[in-house]
Amino acid sequence: MRRALHDPSFVIGAVLILGVVACAVFAPALAPHEPGLATLRSRLATPFSATHVLGADAIGRDILSRIIFGARVSLTVGVVSVALAMLIGTLIGLVAGYFGGLLDTLLMRLADIQLSFPFILLAITVIAVIGPGMWKVIFVMALTQWVQYARIVRGQTLSLKEREFVQAASGLGASHARVMFQHILLNALTPVTVLATLGIANNILLEAGLTFLGLGVDPTIPSWGGMLADGRNYIERAWWVATFPGLAITVTVLGFNLLGDWLRDRLDPRTST
Repeated sequence: MRRALHDPSFVIGAVLILGVVACAVFAPALAPHEPGLATLRSRLATPFSATHVLGADAIGRDILSRIIFGARVSLTVGVVSVALAMLIGTLIGLVAGYFGGLLDTLLMRLADIQLSFPFILLAITVIAVIGPGMWKVIFVMALTQWVQYARIVRGQTLSLKEREFVQAASGLGASHARVMFQHILLNALTPVTVLATLGIANNILLEAGLTFLGLGVDPTIPSWGGMLADGRNYIERAWWVATFPGLAITVTVLGFNLLGDWLRDRLDPRTST
């Protein structure tokens, strides 16, 4: 921890992420107004005023309050979608790499088929069928992103199952489940952890993009992508409506990327300096 506190990537990334998490957890206490409260007298109110610190949008909703509540949506989508994709991909990659043979071939061909579909095309198709919504966006992201985790874990498993300590555990009568989860999986989680950290940042951007296109979170729920979509028509005469949500996305993604870079340097000795 002492070394981490002297690393700018860890310090800046942790501070940014903790700030966003605090906004999400304590949103009702931190937000100065109700995020959905519309006051036409405050329509397009300028920022840095006593009533609206970051201004108001086209129907008079407080931008700061909506940004604070929007942190909940972004973190939920980013963390839950990555957790599901990592869980599915890790299990598939572990089973494919450990048992090999026909099962490995079938699972990896399924992964190849999955990779052949562009994400945005698949997302549009699925959401057009089942409808938009936060949990549906999470489902689409998990459905399309498990492959990268499966490939990484499979490669690690193929290497680790030939190591002496794994062979010794098998020779001593350890079950397949114990060998896979206790001896192989625990030693294969380093690259998966780094990828998951960077994946959260990527999924926050994807959620904002889908919501901007009208394919993500319900418009009645405060979200950063939805705020960007609302503000695009007022960018010339009310720049703050779209600028501050965009800055919130930038800060959050930067925090996770910095933390991911720090984890990569600390957990992989080949990239440490």
